[in-house]
Amino acid sequence: MNDNVKMFIVKYAEIGTKGKNRYVFEEKLCKRIRDRLRPMGEFNVYRDYGRIYIEALSDYDYDGAVEKLTKIFGIVGISPVVVAKEMTYESIREAALKHFRDNYSDETFFEDEHDFRKGSAGEWDFSFKVHTRRNNKSFPMNSMEIDMEIGHDLLVEYEAEGLHVDVHKPDVMLEIEIRDKAYVYSGTLPGPGGLPVGTNGKAVTLLSGGIDSPVAAYMIAKRGVEMDAVYFNSPPYTSQRALEKVQKLGTIVSQYSGPIKLFVVNFTEVQLAIYDNCPHDELTIIMKRIMFRMAADIARREGALGIVTGESIGQVSSQTMQSLGVIDSAVDFPVYRPVIGMDKQEIVEYSQRIGTFETSIEPYEDCCTIFVDKHPVTRPKLEKIMRSEEKLAGIIEPLYEKAVNEAEIVYLK
Repeated sequence: MNDNVKMFIVKYAEIGTKGKNRYVFEEKLCKRIRDRLRPMGEFNVYRDYGRIYIEALSDYDYDGAVEKLTKIFGIVGISPVVVAKEMTYESIREAALKHFRDNYSDETFFEDEHDFRKGSAGEWDFSFKVHTRRNNKSFPMNSMEIDMEIGHDLLVEYEAEGLHVDVHKPDVMLEIEIRDKAYVYSGTLPGPGGLPVGTNGKAVTLLSGGIDSPVAAYMIAKRGVEMDAVYFNSPPYTSQRALEKVQKLGTIVSQYSGPIKLFVVNFTEVQLAIYDNCPHDELTIIMKRIMFRMAADIARREGALGIVTGESIGQVSSQTMQSLGVIDSAVDFPVYRPVIGMDKQEIVEYSQRIGTFETSIEPYEDCCTIFVDKHPVTRPKLEKIMRSEEKLAGIIEPLYEKAVNEAEIVYLK
């Protein structure tokens, strides 16, 4: 079947609510599709009447193409289709019969994928229904007539093999769309939904090696936000393997978000200055305030509109309401926390769904976990934190500038 698929219909949902601006989102989605498929072959990607079509103009890797398409934000589903050669009933009938031959007449298909019941005579017992959308009103038959005639022809061809009609809960829903051409398909491979990346500006995410931050980056990218990332590296207290872990996580997220520019900030000297001059129970709060300032500086320089973090209320001492308020006050810049109301198990399940969990649990520590005090403050007072930061005056500034300006840039894709 796969080698025969030359056309896909791309389905979207939320984009359809955008009114007069819908074409902007459609064009952005078409561009994302073209970019993802370009290394795989020659494709014609175009939009028409609430649908996006992908036409294969050369040989290509079907499984690879499907894997890429089902990870593009904005797509809720893709359907491999058979296109009728002509706009006649006979051609539509031929396309429908071909679709059934290619997809539903192989015993292996039923045993491995659908497990349809086997009849007493050894036939494959499964049901179907035909559903036609006739957008092209010039076609001489209406939708119901097409449903009835195609259903009849399929029964004539396959009833002896166990095919029968079930209009309520069919095993196979055969879809026919009459547009500029006639398209026949059944089943939809699900996509991630959301909005095409690039339709809602850019943000910088604080990416660590934990479970939460990759999920947060994914969730914001799903809303159409282009993503850069910042990782705070603390050699020799954190290893090269820890950096490689973060790069791997960013690469997994980039399969959905598109390429990510990762800024690797050497945070060691800044961290040691905080450790030597500030109360140890305030280390995490002060470090995060400075991280936020650095991320905001990088975000402004890159034209980003906000910072994204993976914090969830109450999960650790630096994520209490009081701590988050004190940390946020360090920057005059929007901070987005998409997982803030999720518990750990919900975040874990999300990470498993998007494929980051197994990498996140690899045992390489982040810089924040190295210098954590045994009894960190959980209800910090802003005035007290600011007094502690005053002890860094004249010490932190050159270290800060060096860390931001000499950040290594790694492109993840």
